[in-house]
Amino acid sequence: MFTRSPTTKKLFFFFRSHKSHFSTNIVGEKPVLVRDFIHSALYDPKHGYFSQRSRSVGVLERSIRFNQLEGRKAYMNHLDKIYKRSDISWFTPVELFKPWYAHGIAEAIMRTSQLSVPLQIYEIGGGSGICAKGILDYIMLNAPARIYNNMTYTSVEISPSLAEIQKETVGEVRSHLSKFRVECRDAADRSGWGDIKQQPCWVIMLEVLDNLPHDLVYSENQVFPWKEVWVEKQHDKESLFELYKPLEDPLIKRCVEIVELGKNQSVSIAKSVWSKVFPKPRRCWLPTGCLKLLDVLHEVLPRMSLIASDFSYLPDVSIPGERAPLVSTKKDGRSLDYNSYLDTKGDADIFFPTDFWLLERMDHYCSGWMKPHGDNSTKQGKKRRTLVLETSAFMEEFGLPSKTRTKDGYNPLLDDFKNTKFYLSVPTHNIK
Repeated sequence: MFTRSPTTKKLFFFFRSHKSHFSTNIVGEKPVLVRDFIHSALYDPKHGYFSQRSRSVGVLERSIRFNQLEGRKAYMNHLDKIYKRSDISWFTPVELFKPWYAHGIAEAIMRTSQLSVPLQIYEIGGGSGICAKGILDYIMLNAPARIYNNMTYTSVEISPSLAEIQKETVGEVRSHLSKFRVECRDAADRSGWGDIKQQPCWVIMLEVLDNLPHDLVYSENQVFPWKEVWVEKQHDKESLFELYKPLEDPLIKRCVEIVELGKNQSVSIAKSVWSKVFPKPRRCWLPTGCLKLLDVLHEVLPRMSLIASDFSYLPDVSIPGERAPLVSTKKDGRSLDYNSYLDTKGDADIFFPTDFWLLERMDHYCSGWMKPHGDNSTKQGKKRRTLVLETSAFMEEFGLPSKTRTKDGYNPLLDDFKNTKFYLSVPTHNIK
């Protein structure tokens, strides 16, 4: 089933409709790209999951005393009780393992920073503010006084409710307030950053990449060209369906180009042969929100060092497509997953796995080091040194694993977070 638009003369394909009465409020009379639909579902002031729910990010009343727990069973029982008391909350690793998780990040920053200049830290999507407080605590207690006294810590937070919580959390230590500020805005919006800042700085993003808007592209088989996916209301106004258009959006086209860069030609030939025998449709989720954010960060903070942590894969994903998300909410302390991203009602988190190989390529691309096809300019961006570490490896190097170990030796931070990684990226001129 398809129709032809009288204005754009592009072919639209009907995919499938979803009875999603509340989510249709996100889409107006005109179709929107998937990334815009996801952005509204998560951050829209009226319908967004994070904008309206200050408790979408859980806050523990007190730190977990791991050395008083017998082992894994005791820890899981303790965690189950916490989640049942906080019905709609999610607890990030930096919250579950406070203050030790943030202390590990602070140690990594201290070891690799130019301490001859004032330390500047930006955190994107600071959640409850526990990371900011933990880092400020650690530097206050462990660094020379001049480092703490001269440092600045800026949180860029899109959610007004979370911005207020961050101020309260960091304000528990009065001396932190003169170093800390929250800017309530979208970090991917270039206009909010003002002038380019040439000073060295750190940018922290913890569990941010997974919630950045993604686009979706579709192909009828393994060799047909990609089409960009849009979301539109049906005439009954109570259901949504997908439209497929030829690639035209510049951001999607750039992201596809980065994904395709360096692909093995022999593999492409094999796919072409295979598609003739067993043709099947393809769906691929593209981290266009991440690409846009990295574009902005590299422009306004050209000497930034970056540290990010996120999921490298997600289990039990039922939504189709490469790098597909989980769409999940909580009820009575239990997770409930949706089968389609179109069913979101502003009550569900939409989070994606991070392809760290692709993240590294986008980082180099946005810094100007990796060039797109057809770019013959002589201008070369700064090469960056990058490192991807399992969470356990990062914490063993920079953290204090003994603080998150139970009596029998079980360590949930090292043993349970096998699907999370850290990404570190520094400009070469920041390395001696």
